[in-house]
Amino acid sequence: MLLDRLDADPIAFAEAHGWEIKPEGACKGEVCVPLPDTFALTDLTSRLGMAVVDEPTRDLWAIGPETVGGRALVTASAPDPDLVDLEGNPFRLSSLRGTKVVLVAWAPY
Repeated sequence: MLLDRLDADPIAFAEAHGWEIKPEGACKGEVCVPLPDTFALTDLTSRLGMAVVDEPTRDLWAIGPETVGGRALVTASAPDPDLVDLEGNPFRLSSLRGTKVVLVAWAPY
């Protein structure tokens, strides 16, 4: 779900993510998550474990899928590991800040 502000209404949220706002909370099928009395998108995304990422230069917000079980990415922040480039020189991922980066990870298992 892409937004230009973080005050989406419950109907738009339900259409985009399938979570209907009811008196008992946010519900999807038989699963309901309790919410405060007033609808606030940031409360809802926090309780559902949804990643909320902003793009400040374009005033856009992206809301990811729910992670009620806690088994998905909840932030767009990557650690800054100590790496070595092809010539053996130290390399920090943060040196690429401000440029588009594709990270490819591979594991033999």
